[in-house]
Amino acid sequence: MSFVKIAETSEIPAGKMKMIKIQNKEVLIVNVDGHFYAIANRCSHKGGDLSKGTLESNIVTCPVHGSRFDVTTGKSLSGPKRFYNTSTGDVVTYELRTDGKNILFYQRSSWGI
Repeated sequence: MSFVKIAETSEIPAGKMKMIKIQNKEVLIVNVDGHFYAIANRCSHKGGDLSKGTLESNIVTCPVHGSRFDVTTGKSLSGPKRFYNTSTGDVVTYELRTDGKNILFYQRSSWGI
């Protein structure tokens, strides 16, 4: 297991996010004040594409039903706005590092990459 380059820091300016496909998995890379975080790109409620949502500070909001997640921890902060008595679970987080201008993703052997 090791780290692999997935992007350059210049590709994701502060306050922005980018979806990267890694072995058919969608990972959302987010730059929060120069610190990079990686979470699963699909909302845990109904699978909305978080990369098409909005980012405010460290909170990404799903564009489908409004579930909100802390990108630094993957924790669900609130469930969907349009439904009652439903919950949204946390999303998976992934380990990243930066090495100069490179963003490195922790390679999981179970993914075969």
